[in-house]
Amino acid sequence: MQLWIAEKPSVAKAICAELGIVKKGAGFNECKGGNTVTWCFGHLLEQAAPDAYTPEDVPLTKKGGKIWRMQDLPIFPSVWKLNVKPDKGVKAQLRTIKLLLGKADSIVNCGDPDREGQLLVDEILEFYKCRKPVSRFWVSAQDPASIKKGLQSLKPNSQFQGMKLAALGRSRADWLLGMNLTRALTLTHGAKERKLIAVGRVQTPTLALVAERDKTIKNFKAVPYFVLKAEVSAGRGSFSALWKPSDRQEGLDSEGRLVNPAVAKSLSDKLKPAKTAVVRKTETVPKKMAQPRAFSLADIQLEASNKYGFSAQETLDTCQSLYEIHKAASYPRSDCQYLPESQFNDAPKVLAAIAKTCPTLKELALKADPSIKSQTWNDKKITAHHGIIPTQLPVDWAALNEREQKIYELIGRRYLAQFFPVHQFNSCSIDLELGGETFIGKGKTVTALGWKIVYQNQTDPDNDKTESDQILPSVKSGDILKVLKTETKNELTKPPAYFTEGTLIAAMEKIHTVVDNPEYKKYLKEGDGIGTPATRAAIISELKRKGYLETKGKKICASSDGVELLKLVPELVRNPILTAVFERKLRDVESGKSTLSSFIESQQKFILQEINKAKAIDNGLQ
Repeated sequence: MQLWIAEKPSVAKAICAELGIVKKGAGFNECKGGNTVTWCFGHLLEQAAPDAYTPEDVPLTKKGGKIWRMQDLPIFPSVWKLNVKPDKGVKAQLRTIKLLLGKADSIVNCGDPDREGQLLVDEILEFYKCRKPVSRFWVSAQDPASIKKGLQSLKPNSQFQGMKLAALGRSRADWLLGMNLTRALTLTHGAKERKLIAVGRVQTPTLALVAERDKTIKNFKAVPYFVLKAEVSAGRGSFSALWKPSDRQEGLDSEGRLVNPAVAKSLSDKLKPAKTAVVRKTETVPKKMAQPRAFSLADIQLEASNKYGFSAQETLDTCQSLYEIHKAASYPRSDCQYLPESQFNDAPKVLAAIAKTCPTLKELALKADPSIKSQTWNDKKITAHHGIIPTQLPVDWAALNEREQKIYELIGRRYLAQFFPVHQFNSCSIDLELGGETFIGKGKTVTALGWKIVYQNQTDPDNDKTESDQILPSVKSGDILKVLKTETKNELTKPPAYFTEGTLIAAMEKIHTVVDNPEYKKYLKEGDGIGTPATRAAIISELKRKGYLETKGKKICASSDGVELLKLVPELVRNPILTAVFERKLRDVESGKSTLSSFIESQQKFILQEINKAKAIDNGLQ
C-alpha cells in the first residue's frame, strides 16, 4: 500500500478525485491501485515548551508550570522534543496516520511546495521513526490538470531535505530567541512589576515599525507652502492648471515646493492682471492599464481594512470560512497574486458560480468574456499557492453572513476583472503661458472603459492617482484661452498616516523598503518581508493581546508598554535585518553550503551574549 499524506484536507480531496476513491474511512480514503490518502491540518506537532528542558527539581508555579530562573538560562536543547498539539481532532488524526504508516509499503509527502510544507510531513515521519521509502508530490495548484501532472512526476523525497532543514532551522532559531530572551528580559526588567517582556523575531520588528511611525507623526512639523492655481476656459469647458516653477525660480525648498511668502505674494500680484493664457504645447499619450491581479492574502486584508474596517484577523477568518465551510473560495493563506494557466479553462464554470452566488455580480458575470486571458495567468509567477479566487461551487447567498458576503464580493469582482478588456485612456497635458509664468493642466480621457466597468461606483484597485480625472478640451499650440481666475492656496505638508491593520500587513510584506543595506533589502524582498501570509494577522493579534499594540478606531499604535519594551530589547532584535540575516543563512542550509548545526550555533552565540548581559544587570540589581 502506498500512503499519501497531504498537508490539508482540500489537497487530499483533490488527489483522491484523480486516484479514484474506493472506500472512505475515518481520517483517510482508500483509492484505486493500492493507494491510501490521509491528511493533516497544518502542523500537527509543535515544539515542546522550555519547561521540558529545565531541571526536574525546578519549583512549580500555582498554575503548574516551572518558575523562571536566570540560573537555568540559556536553554539550548541537545535533543529537540516535539509534542502532539493539544486538540482532540489532531490527536485522533495522528493516531490514524500512525496506524496507516505501519501498514504502508511506501509514503508520498504531499506537503505544500515550500519549506514548511516539506517539514510538516517529514516531522511526522521522523516522529514515528518511519524508515520506509518516501516520494515527494509537488504541485502549486489543486485543479485537475495540476494534480494529474504532479501524480505523474513524483520525485525522491530526499531531493528536498535541504528545504526541511531550512524550515527546521527557522523554527528552532525562533524558539531559541523568543524563549530565552523573553525569560532573560522579563527576569531582569519585569520581575518586580510581574510584567512580561515578550521578544520575537517577527513580533518585535513589527512593534518597532508601528512605534517608529507613531514617533514620526508625533515629531512631525508641518511645513507651510504655497500652490498657485489657475482656472482656464476654452469654449464651453474649463479646466484647472497648476503653476510650474522654472529651473531658476527663487523661494523653493529642496522638494521643489514654494515656501517663501514674499515670493508667493509677488507671483500672485503678477498673475492677477492676466486675462488670457496662450497654449504653448499639448500632448496626448494613449495608455493602457492591465487588469488588477488576483488577491493575495495581504492584498485582501488591506482592501477589506480600507473599505470595511475589518481587522487582518477578521479578514483571514472570513476567507478561511469561505474556503473551509462554504467551499466558495480558494485557499486564502497565499502570498501570490497570480493564477496557474491550467485553471484558465475553468473560467466559464467559475463565472457561472459567481452569477448564481452573488446577486450584485450576476449581470457582470454574464457579460464577462472567458476567452480574455489577462497577465494574471502566469505559471512562472506561481509560488506555493495561487491567488485567492472564487471556486466553481455556487453557494446560497443567504447562507453567508454579512462579512462573508462582503469578502466574497471583493474576491468575485477581482476575478471578474480578468475577463474584461484592458482599460484604455489618453493621458493629456496642456502647457500654458500665463502672466509670464508656466502653468500645466493635466487630465485624461477614457477611450475604452474595459475592466473598470467592474468597479464603477466601487473602490478602484488600480486607481492612477498621478493623473487628474478632469477632461481637457481640444486645443492646439497658439490658442488663446480665457483666464477665469488665479489663486494662491496656503497648504501644509502632511505627516504619514497612522497604521491600520491592513496597511501594517502591507508594510510587513514590504519591509525591505525601510532597510538601507542593499544585500539585506534583497533578501527581505525576495523572502516577502517578515512573517508569512498565514502568520501576520496572528502576530498583530498577539501584540494586541499582550498590550504592546492598541487600536483607536481604525488606527493602530504602539502602547506605552510596547514603547518601553523596545527600549529593552537588543537593537538587532528590533530590526528586520535579523530576518534578512536568517534568510541568507537558511538559503545556505537549504542548498547544502552550510549545515543546520552551524546555523543554530551562530544563533546560540548571539543569544548567549544577550543573556550574559541580562545576568550582569540582574546581578547588579541584587
